[in-house]
Parts: sequence; structure tokens; C-alpha cells
Amino acid sequence: MYLDPKSGQIWPLDVPRWCGDAKQPLLLTPLPGIGRDEIDRGKRSIWRYAAALPFQPRAPISMGEGCTPIVEMAIGQGTALLKCEWFMPTGSFKDRGASVMLSLLRDQGIDDVLEDSSGNGGAAVSAYAAAGGMRAKIMVPASTSPAKTVQSRASGAAIELVPGTRQDCADAAEADAANRFYASHNWHPFFLHGTKSLAYELWEDGLPDNVIVPCGAGSNVLGLHIGFSELLRAGQIARMPRIFAAQPANCGPIARAALGLPAQAAQPTIAEGTAIAQPLRAAECIQAMRESGGGAVLLEEAEIAEAALMLARRGVYVEPTCAQAAAAFGKLLAAGAIAAREATVVVLTGTGLKATPRYAEFLGVSI
Repeated sequence: MYLDPKSGQIWPLDVPRWCGDAKQPLLLTPLPGIGRDEIDRGKRSIWRYAAALPFQPRAPISMGEGCTPIVEMAIGQGTALLKCEWFMPTGSFKDRGASVMLSLLRDQGIDDVLEDSSGNGGAAVSAYAAAGGMRAKIMVPASTSPAKTVQSRASGAAIELVPGTRQDCADAAEADAANRFYASHNWHPFFLHGTKSLAYELWEDGLPDNVIVPCGAGSNVLGLHIGFSELLRAGQIARMPRIFAAQPANCGPIARAALGLPAQAAQPTIAEGTAIAQPLRAAECIQAMRESGGGAVLLEEAEIAEAALMLARRGVYVEPTCAQAAAAFGKLLAAGAIAAREATVVVLTGTGLKATPRYAEFLGVSI
């Protein structure tokens, strides 16, 4: 069932919807989780955990997403377990959510979807819509660099440039939802049930003590919490790993609230993928971190850039957005919030190939 977490109101799943009657963001009612004997070990993708979904589509849209490697790396005084989420068809973790969301929606008869994103979310929805024979329209701010929409255009998605801010773009998408289904990676709860596959993977590979994720709208924070909660419910784990969210100090509303700091107007940041000034599910993200015993970290621009270059110079070329998680690992260790003896997964969400102009700025070269 669809669930409004604030009022407790529910709606049946068989009628596709992207929000509540009062345009509130929805979750799904809690699911029971699965055990190891319900993993489909013949599938090398997130669909090995299909039994954990609210329903199983007849024909999943899958391109081998998930099952990403973990690489050990010494950072500061500890050793981090780097979860390499850019090993995905479109180069980011968003493929987990897009695969599940579009598979389930297509099974319900949706064949024309709308998304608002100038980055990884739009690329993932475009690619999985193409793979599933669906039409996709992606709305992006008119100020977006054309290079950022090439991946979506190449997948055949229609791109609409919206004048104004990122929020203006989101508002325009909501208004256009009367014409096609709004399959938003920020709004639709099916997307979170794709990102929860990360929790199942970490459990199958060996449960860590801590997980650090870059956080914008919070789909990884919530996906991890949903997945680990299901595993607790199923009796497969005795405790939930602590979830830590890393955000830029220039635009970190969730982290500021979690740390008890006053709100601050958003400023430009090199961590573009997490620059969400008004996240829809901030309260749920904060609750997820607190229930897991985790917390939040705010990072200055110099710390993010330093972490990105540190990783690159050791062969790990990722977006500055997700390099935040590596920077947060060092800060949490130094503060004593996590211990070197603990197993800590650092989730690296997107390939640095999408941020080549930014790296050129770091290095002082022109391209």
C-alpha cells in the first residue's frame, strides 16, 4: 500500500500514483523482508532480491545494475570499504531506483513518464525507459549546461528547458504531471525500493558497522533504512548499521537540521548532485539516521575538492558529489564518531567522467 507517513493514510498499490491527495510525498507500508534462501542467486543484478519488492513485475527492466564491487582503501587513520556504485549502466547509483520504479510502473500499464533532473536521475530514467520501450520526457533548468543532458538525449528522451531555478523546474514538472506519469526519483516510493537493494547487497556481502553516503534528497539514506529495517523485521540481522549522511556546507539542509544548526540559504557547491535546497523527505531522513544511531557531516568546498583529488590520484575517479563520503569518513574518524576497528562502507555514487569539466578546474587545465 502507498502510505502517507505523517497522517497514516493509505492507498492501494494497484492504482499508480506519485503523491497523496494533498500532494504529499508517500512511502510504502512496511514489507516483511526476505531471508538468504529467497535470494535468486542465478541473477547477477539487484533483481536477485526481487522477492523483497512490493510485487514482482512480469518482465523487469534490467541491464545488470547492482552487485557493485567493494574496494578497501586506507584513508587517514582507518581503512574504508569503498562501495563502487558508479559500476552501473549509466554511471551512477540512480540505476537501482530507475530499474525498479520503471519496471513496476510499466507492469501497471505506464508507458510514458516524466522526470525533472539535469543529472544522474534524468540519465537513469532516460536509459531505463529506452531499455523498457517506454517514452520519457526530462525537464531541466534552462541554465543547465548542454553537456549534462547529452546522455539523456542519446537515450531518446525528450528534453524540455524550463526558465528559472531548479525549484521552478520541479514546479513545472508537477504541473505537467496531468499529461504524463510523473516518475520522479525524488517523489516516487518505488524508486526507494530500488535503492534499498544497496542494503541487501551489503548484508549479503557481510554487514558493516557503518555506512556513509552523500545525501541530497536522501534516496540512499532512506533506501538503506528501508532495506535494513526489512532485514531486522525478517530476523536476518540483529542490529542496523549506522547511517551517516554527508552534505556540502554550502547546501546541507538535512545535515544542518540533524546537527541542530540553524538553516542557511543555499550557496553554489562543487557537490552539485547533492545541492537540494528543499528536500521533500528531510524529516524522514533525519529519523532514519537517528534510528540507526548514525548522524550527519557538513563539508566545506575545499574538503570536498581535496577528497575528490585524493581518490583520483589513487585510481578512483568519481564525482566530487560522492567524494564527500570519503571526506566524511576522515572527519568521523577524527571526531571519534566511528572507530578504525569498525567496518565502514563509503558509498561512491557516480563516475568522475560526468564531472570532467570540474576536474579540469581543479587541475587548472582547459578543455
